[in-house]
Amino acid sequence: MTSMTSADSSFPETTATGAPRPGGPGLLAGRTVSRIGYGAMQLERLHGDRGAAVELLRRAVELGIDHIDTAQFYGDGLVNGLIREAIRPRDGVRVVSKVGAAPNPGGPIPLRPAQRPEQLRASVEDNLASLAVEQIPLVNLRRLDTGPGLRAEGDQVVDIDDQLAVMTALRDEGKIGAIGLSSVTLDGLRRALPAGIACVQNAYSLVTRTDEDMLALCRSEGIAWVPYFPLGSSFPTMPKVTDEPAVRAAAQSLGRTPAQVGLAWLLHHAPNVLLIPGTANPEHLRANVAAGTIVLDDATLAALDAVPTRSADVALG
Repeated sequence: MTSMTSADSSFPETTATGAPRPGGPGLLAGRTVSRIGYGAMQLERLHGDRGAAVELLRRAVELGIDHIDTAQFYGDGLVNGLIREAIRPRDGVRVVSKVGAAPNPGGPIPLRPAQRPEQLRASVEDNLASLAVEQIPLVNLRRLDTGPGLRAEGDQVVDIDDQLAVMTALRDEGKIGAIGLSSVTLDGLRRALPAGIACVQNAYSLVTRTDEDMLALCRSEGIAWVPYFPLGSSFPTMPKVTDEPAVRAAAQSLGRTPAQVGLAWLLHHAPNVLLIPGTANPEHLRANVAAGTIVLDDATLAALDAVPTRSADVALG
């Protein structure tokens, strides 16, 4: 199996722009990336200040981020347009997108399911157009099987094999480079392995570790584990990493923030973990990147590992 160990000396220690890699190097779909990347969803908050959004993305590249996670349904193409404007080919950034949902303006939830094969294909085409590229290096299929968020009903309940058929066709056509999965169950991942899976994005954090068996399977198969909600969630029924006494105690001892400790724990927990914390704030971006320098000793790790885990399986809509 492919080694996912960030200490592998064959991995470039700097990005294409010469910046040190925050969190060290890791592997994503066969390519070296910095273990701390950037989730672009929160760029929607800067819709009224395009210049600030572009500047934030440029700053991310300067800080060593070369893995950006996006989707056409983030701001209905707004975020992809910002990435197209800010990121240059020479930056060497791996831009990853996802399909499986669509904008739902004016609805109680801003997204609606878009799970049918023809919708997945249309979403890939929309991503290609808004990013102005001929191929997206990795596209995550957002299933609606688990974790917080949408659930599929009616004709949106689609077998994963039917979805993987169109995703592999798109890969064969050269429109996507690799396939990932999001909000997937362990059984779903096992069924998908023959298709060649490069990445799994599930809700996972220090306080939400119910997917530990899936994380172990990903590690053994050389699949990147890219948790969303890495610090818990703002949903009122979900716990927050930064509220945990053990996290706060570690932060005080280390002179760091609780959020930085929560991110550092993820990097220490498994070598195939890649992070994509999102923010619209330049100072928070800098703090997220700095989490990659935190060293957690055995006693601190033991105290953090003892934090109880709770479920993230919260359905909305």
